[in-house]
Amino acid sequence: MHYYSSQFGGINYLVFKSLSVSDVFHGVFSRRGGVSPEPFDSLNLGLGVGDAEENVRENQARIKEIFGVRIIVSARQVHGNRVFVLEKQPSLDLEVDGYDALVTDARGVGLMVKQADCQAVLLFDPARPAVGIVHCGWRGSVSNVIRAAIEAMADVYGTDPADLKAAISPSLGPCCAEFVGFRDELPSRMHSYQVRPDYFDFWEISFHQLCDAGVGKERIFVSGLCTACNDDYFSYRRDKSTGRFASVIGLME
Repeated sequence: MHYYSSQFGGINYLVFKSLSVSDVFHGVFSRRGGVSPEPFDSLNLGLGVGDAEENVRENQARIKEIFGVRIIVSARQVHGNRVFVLEKQPSLDLEVDGYDALVTDARGVGLMVKQADCQAVLLFDPARPAVGIVHCGWRGSVSNVIRAAIEAMADVYGTDPADLKAAISPSLGPCCAEFVGFRDELPSRMHSYQVRPDYFDFWEISFHQLCDAGVGKERIFVSGLCTACNDDYFSYRRDKSTGRFASVIGLME
């Protein structure tokens, strides 16, 4: 497997072996080990889903404790392809509005994506160094937010996409990604990713979008865990009213 499970203070999170280097901290967190009540139980990181803000803030504080960082930067995600470039470490936690990808070369900052079936695509450029994280649902796949993030890293940091390591988090798998209206929702170029009638492999779509952006296929790692099948993760498809789990990446201080 390309990943292993880690644990701290009752919180479980997934770690990709390819990103387990001295310069980077990262993790994909399960829904367990937080303070939120049902149906957001318990490590909910999503504001605006019905959970109390104080619960979300406490859950975020627990994640910061795991990595030993003071600052988390996230976004009010809109299923678009805008990329936020963080130029320096802010003095307080920051949530920017209207972005679905975050990139930085600032140290000691955790970039966070919130999920309940959508993918988090974690990016690391060891040559510069710099990191990025992408929130990618089906709309993000259509607009190719992955390419937008990689192009931003190339423009701002001089990243060569061939140097990047990429990892795709637990997310909606081809077993459960049903799109009965795919002819209206998905462009024809994506129709070949249909694995059986009305079901699509978005892991494979993201894999090929990474390759098309210049990332070597041997440097792309997919968890292969479906959030709708695995109740260790929040899933909108499965539960509708639910919380959001988190994926985080950053450069060590």
